[in-house]
Amino acid sequence: MKCLIIAAGLGSRLSARGDLKPLIKLNGVALIQRVISTSMKAGINDFFVVVGYKSDLLKKFLSELQEKLNITITPIDNPDWKKPNGISVLSARKFLKENFLLTMTDHIYEPTIIQKLQKVPLESDEVILAVDYKIQSNPLIDIDDVTKVLVENGKIKNIGKEIKNFNAFDTGIFYSSPALFKALSECRVNGEESLSAGIKHLADQGKARVFDVGNEFWIDVDDDNAFEKAVKLLSREI
Repeated sequence: MKCLIIAAGLGSRLSARGDLKPLIKLNGVALIQRVISTSMKAGINDFFVVVGYKSDLLKKFLSELQEKLNITITPIDNPDWKKPNGISVLSARKFLKENFLLTMTDHIYEPTIIQKLQKVPLESDEVILAVDYKIQSNPLIDIDDVTKVLVENGKIKNIGKEIKNFNAFDTGIFYSSPALFKALSECRVNGEESLSAGIKHLADQGKARVFDVGNEFWIDVDDDNAFEKAVKLLSREI
């Protein structure tokens, strides 16, 4: 299994803690190293990282991490890193010809989520999004920023940060076929360049399913408030 990590953006809301978000240390460990280490615990050792802002610095770190952990890390340049995150995903199209895991550089979660997720049967034209149904009881959520999901009968009906009718949260963890690249390309033609737009495009065809993370831990470390919550919660490596 290959894992694609999106790490190209500026991450301005955490800029006071460091100029390059993937390298900001949380309890002594860089955010991107946490994501990679978590994936390794799920049996993954082949990584593709989309880089953009200050890419040379991040590439240097990844090269050293590759040697340290004895894994493969392939950086993918996204010169349009200022654009929505769907462009970063689309940058990996020529590298991933089979099913792959997709995650973000600033999402921290239990390895059991992807251990279970990658065992779910996936058709060649589908994507599966790990979702959290605890929309009333998860204290780690920034309700104004989290991507919301409307799920019906195990399939995504709508997705986006601004939707009003929803029953789940997007955890930022996906198990996808290469069909996602085609969906993103078609959305881009119409001026829609976000990852959520690509997921919605597949959902409209009935090709976007969900996986319930249950009570497993996850957090989007996107701002100072979330960072402080993560510091307090992560008393040990996950």
